[in-house]
Order: sequence, then structure tokens, then C-alpha cells
Amino acid sequence: MAGASRYIVLFFVHGGGFVLGSSHFYLEFLLSWAALLMEGGPGDKKTTRFRNPAIFSLDYTLAPDAVFPTQLDEATHAYLHIVSTAAQGSSTRVVVAGDSAGGAIILSLLLKLSPKTEKGSIVAPTLRIPDQAVLISPWVSLWSHRYRRSANDYIDAASLAGYAAQYAGKAAIKLATGPKRVDPLMSPGHCQDGNWWRRACPSKGMFVTYGEEEVFAPEIRAWAEALQADGVDVQTSVDAGGSFGVHAWPVASLFLARSNARRFEGLRRIVEAI
Repeated sequence: MAGASRYIVLFFVHGGGFVLGSSHFYLEFLLSWAALLMEGGPGDKKTTRFRNPAIFSLDYTLAPDAVFPTQLDEATHAYLHIVSTAAQGSSTRVVVAGDSAGGAIILSLLLKLSPKTEKGSIVAPTLRIPDQAVLISPWVSLWSHRYRRSANDYIDAASLAGYAAQYAGKAAIKLATGPKRVDPLMSPGHCQDGNWWRRACPSKGMFVTYGEEEVFAPEIRAWAEALQADGVDVQTSVDAGGSFGVHAWPVASLFLARSNARRFEGLRRIVEAI
């Protein structure tokens, strides 16, 4: 499909440390995203707009009311529903996206959808991989020694372990008392299998945007560089330092930026990548 006849389905999973947030909070952000998808990329002379883009935002069950893998199961069922209905059976029309904890769920979903190696053989996936993934400041690893307090970021590094423990449930107790073998479907950054990541990567790759000075920055950077070294198609966009280098700036900018140019700067980069 070319030009305005193209259409797209965006599957979005919100952030909030697995314990906060809803689709209602992200409504302005998602409506702005849809409007920019119809408008086209900034400065692009070609007709790149999408006709009537559809957005599906998942209100997954928050922790501690439910723990892993409930949220991943809900995301999987939602993705299946989207592919079979709105996308008319074609996963090539779907872009999956998420910010922060939602980005973690999206990465877990990609790993779950991909073939796994069992005793040297490849097991066929039950669902097809989406066309592209957009990750906004993804919480790639629930536990990491790289997390440090940032003077500019609004995320409290000390609270991350508590949020992770609520999401992990009983698994967090086992991790605290036994060997540190973390399920990669729970914490995708702990997956160091390059072959698995290559199978999980969408055909148009993963676009990752994060803040230069946010708490997650060192872990996201290390994860992306490791995947790139393994031949995984990961593109990164880093927001500059200061107030623009904080966590999930494309979302936060709608509330914090003082001009429309700044408010939608991060979203325009995402739309251009799509």
C-alpha cells in the first residue's frame, strides 16, 4: 500500500512501574500520536501519512493486584485480538509500543512470540512478530547494578526494586534468597541470547528513545549496544541533557515543555521512524 491508502494499528502499553497508570492518563499523548501519524513525518516531502490509524491501548491489571505473568498474558491476548480483527489477520500492519514498564511488557511480548530453541531445535511461534516496535525509555532489566540516582530525572532509583518486587510476586522472594537466575520473559534485559533476540526482532526493527540523564539510560544503552553487536536491528534516539534528558520525555514533554515545538518534538521523531 502506498501514500494515504496505507493504514496502521498501534498497540500501546503504558508505563507506571507496573503499579500505576492507565490509558486515560495517556489519552492526550495517544491522540497526538494518531494526529501526527496522519499528518506525516516532519519535513518529509513524500506522502507518508497513514489513513485513519487505529490505536489500541491496554489497561493491564496493575501490581500487586496481579503479578507476572498476568500482565504479559493480557498483552498476548490483546495482540492476538488486534491481529485477528483490526489488522485483518496481518501482523505486518501492527506496531507495538510502550513506555517504561510498558516497554518492558512489549519486549517480553516479543520474546514470547518468537521461536525458542529447545535442545537444538526451533519451535515455531504461535503468533507472528509485529512489523515494528517503538520503546520509550523501556525498563529493560527489572534489576540492574547500573541504576543510580540522577540529579535531573524524576524517577527515584531507590524505588525501582520495590516496584519490581511487586510485579515479580513470589519470584522476587526466590531471587532474593536463591541463585540470581531471572526469567527473561519477566525481565527481558536478562536475555543474553542473541539468536533469541534476532528471532524476536520485528522486520522493521526496534526504535528506542530515552533520556541522556535518566536513571535507566546506562542500562538501556548497554542493552541496545549488546543487541546491535549481535546483529539485532535496534535504532536509538537520545534526548539531550538537562530537563529534556529525563525519563520518557516524549510523554513528559506534553506536560513540561513550554512550547508546542518542544511538546511534540519527541513524538515527531517517533513518527518519522515509523
